[in-house]
Amino acid sequence: MENIKKIKLGSQGLAVPAIGLGTMGMTKNGEFEVYGSANEAESIATIHRSLELGSNLLDTADIYGPFDNERLIAKAIKGNRDAYIIASKFGYEITDEGTMTWAYNGTKAYVKNAIERSLKNLGTDFIDLYYLHRLDPNTPIEETVSAMAELVQEGKIGYIGLSEVSSSTIRRAHAVHPITAIETEYSLFERSVEEAGILDTLKELGIGFVAYSPLSRGFLTGNIKGADDFNENDFRKLFPKFQGEQFDKNLALVREISKLAEEKQISISQLAIAWVIAKGHIPIPGTKRIKYLEQNIAAASIELTALEMDRLEAIVPLGTKTGDRYDAFSMQAIDQ
Repeated sequence: MENIKKIKLGSQGLAVPAIGLGTMGMTKNGEFEVYGSANEAESIATIHRSLELGSNLLDTADIYGPFDNERLIAKAIKGNRDAYIIASKFGYEITDEGTMTWAYNGTKAYVKNAIERSLKNLGTDFIDLYYLHRLDPNTPIEETVSAMAELVQEGKIGYIGLSEVSSSTIRRAHAVHPITAIETEYSLFERSVEEAGILDTLKELGIGFVAYSPLSRGFLTGNIKGADDFNENDFRKLFPKFQGEQFDKNLALVREISKLAEEKQISISQLAIAWVIAKGHIPIPGTKRIKYLEQNIAAASIELTALEMDRLEAIVPLGTKTGDRYDAFSMQAIDQ
């Protein structure tokens, strides 16, 4: 296994590679394809290659599929479980038959049910990092985290994480049991955690930050040129940043970013990932193809100078509007 720098994620003892692998796109989500069609054998080979290159952090969730993604991970890690750091998430309510109710559930009873289901689907007896995927507005965060703390005591999970939550929620949760990581969308195109002061809160409390969609759902790869680049069932079509005038504005920003990438003789995606790492965070770009995985992992060794960081942030200054990251319904689940 090659050496990727290991980073302390939070202050509770978890060490992870400087870059992880998001696996959501390796399975369909309901009727929607996630970043194009997936091939199981190719996806498993990508997971194995990631391990070879030293990136053994896999990020999944019970909602991906639902359940199919965790089951794919189980196949990939079978016989070699201890070589991987598995992160999974719960909180969108799903029946045991795999039907989404489109409610959020953080009750103690649901926490207990969700962990047993995920352990079974993942083919393991523990999950290294277990996140509440979205806040349940009808259940106090204290109840949810207290139930998760019991899972730590039972040895079913190693560390507790939360996803897409506000500073006030983080403080309340952390008072119940130490939180190891917050996972939220973060990229050159999405910096609301900075604007809201959440990253400052994490620094103060000694909590790590994991950045999902560090390539802004493909925008920061440079491969998206127009609306015709999406399949009919591509879920990104639902998101404002991929619609109308905002789409064109974002493409113009990518063209500016590409100039610096060309100067450094790296890809736009490598530049975007290197920026997240230089900010002190763990990116988990998703891919199901070895070619892109290898490019992404190579970004972990790219150094950006202070001048280059300034140039990038001058192109996309904090507060730049690039469009909401979800449709209006899903944005309601973001705890602000």
